[in-house]
Amino acid sequence: MTNAALQFTEADRLGRVAAVDTSRVLISVEEHQHMTTIAVGNLVAIQGRTTNEFLIGLVEKASRTVTEKLLIDETDEGGNIPTGETQEDFIKIVLIGTYRTIDGNASNTFKRGADSFPQVDRDCFQVSGPNLQRFMNLLSAKVKEGERLTLGHFIADESAIAIANGDKFFQRHAAILGSTGSGKSWAVALMLERAAALKAPNLIVFDMHGEYSTLCQGTTPTAEQYRIAGPGDLDAPDDHCLFLPYWLLNREEMLAMILDRSDDNAPNQAARFTEHVRALKEKTLTGLGKQDVLPTFTVDSPIPYSISDLLSLLHTDNIQRVDGAKAGTDKAGPWYDKLTRFIVRMNAKIDDRRCGFMFQPPQTCLAYDWLNTLLAQLFSAGDGKKGVKIIDFSEVPSDILPIVTGVLARLLYSVQFWMEPSSRHPLTIVCDEAHLYLPVRDAAEAAEKRALESFERIAKEGRKYGVSLLVVSQRPSDVSRTILSQCNNFLVLRLTNDQDQNVVKRLMPESMGGLTDILPLLDTGEALLLGDSILLPTRIRLDKPTIEPASATRQFWTEWATQEPKVDAVSKAVEALRRQTR
Repeated sequence: MTNAALQFTEADRLGRVAAVDTSRVLISVEEHQHMTTIAVGNLVAIQGRTTNEFLIGLVEKASRTVTEKLLIDETDEGGNIPTGETQEDFIKIVLIGTYRTIDGNASNTFKRGADSFPQVDRDCFQVSGPNLQRFMNLLSAKVKEGERLTLGHFIADESAIAIANGDKFFQRHAAILGSTGSGKSWAVALMLERAAALKAPNLIVFDMHGEYSTLCQGTTPTAEQYRIAGPGDLDAPDDHCLFLPYWLLNREEMLAMILDRSDDNAPNQAARFTEHVRALKEKTLTGLGKQDVLPTFTVDSPIPYSISDLLSLLHTDNIQRVDGAKAGTDKAGPWYDKLTRFIVRMNAKIDDRRCGFMFQPPQTCLAYDWLNTLLAQLFSAGDGKKGVKIIDFSEVPSDILPIVTGVLARLLYSVQFWMEPSSRHPLTIVCDEAHLYLPVRDAAEAAEKRALESFERIAKEGRKYGVSLLVVSQRPSDVSRTILSQCNNFLVLRLTNDQDQNVVKRLMPESMGGLTDILPLLDTGEALLLGDSILLPTRIRLDKPTIEPASATRQFWTEWATQEPKVDAVSKAVEALRRQTR
């Protein structure tokens, strides 16, 4: 077959299969000169059951042993047997797929997984040169034009473009993992740039440090910029400030912020809070004439109510006295002085301007229809707005960050859940620095557990309703195991910590575990792409995004050598710290 992607000659032959187990094949290399060109990660083809079939594997280990033996054939006339060195070369490979030159009516097909195990003594060939180039191009060509997500180039063949299946990458959750300085933000920016070029993308980025703001600037921005309102935005917020008022929080989220579970009166405080919030929401619905909502709403329904009215009711409970046993006497009521600490903690949150986006929102945020406006703003891409939205969380206090991210993720998911199936537009939530608010459950505090519940539900069920996660982290060992285990695609950049490497290794099929050994050696911008979105787990070099994120590492030595410190910078920073605004 002259147009076969793999066309081997005797010069490509390595040797024969020496041993086979359920996941790996040992090849005895007979052409020893090939050992100088074999490297871990190279491709090897093993002759299959027919001449049209080859089993494709990745080199996991190459070894050479030199031993001495008696050269019986060279015995001299005196009966002396000389000794000599013998050389044995072996390659261990892991099988990853099956290539066929002819497969029914199709030609040049490649599928993941080996249909059969190779037989001992089968010929083995190195996939290099033109064969490698044609094979890599074959992988990319199998992705349909409308599903192509171009990421860069294969390290094995720089001329071959690395193309993933965009549908499979986003619909089944994905993770971008890499140590600081490995190019992780660069990879995220590239993904957003590729998505922004589509007709109607729908991605919402949870930006923890404001590093993706550069994508929203310039004459051709690729994203729409929003930010959670900071203390300096409360008096005169602009159109890009987002408020998440307290009434959006469900019962457990609100109590996680305010209730001290170690307080002896915690059950009483939670009970009175729940009863009053439900009554106040019912009051709102009654006043607005929402008779169709009244029979089925719950205390967790996102219905506005007055926080001052809630405090007033709690204060009344806390000081209430009732008639005593004797006429003309009174005694402490059932809640007397049991809510004092709860009220104090709630007042502290309300007065904290850092939490103003939640407890001091504009009056317009208390309107019944305001939630429609907020979510329409995040979901829509019309009226000149971009389909990629970046939300800056950098001014949110760290102690309530998990609550805030969890509330927003839950709202986005809930809207998709309750939307008519025919009207759903797929949404991806990009969780930047996920280890900050999606920790391992055993180490999570009350607030973090509330966020985990929201994100883990999306990880388990989101695909059915058109919601997926793109988890980004420099410490995968600190990220929820449940969420990472639901990711079916991984773009893994350099990871130097052994705990982080082990997490990635556990997420891979056992036969692929050896691929992760190269993670500490990856260069900046290099990554392993693994998962459903690409047929061949492979090492790629990512393209450089047109607009880079504002996360470049400072050049310490160069700046120390060439720049003077700005004298007034510290005093300005101190005043900004005091004002809590930049």
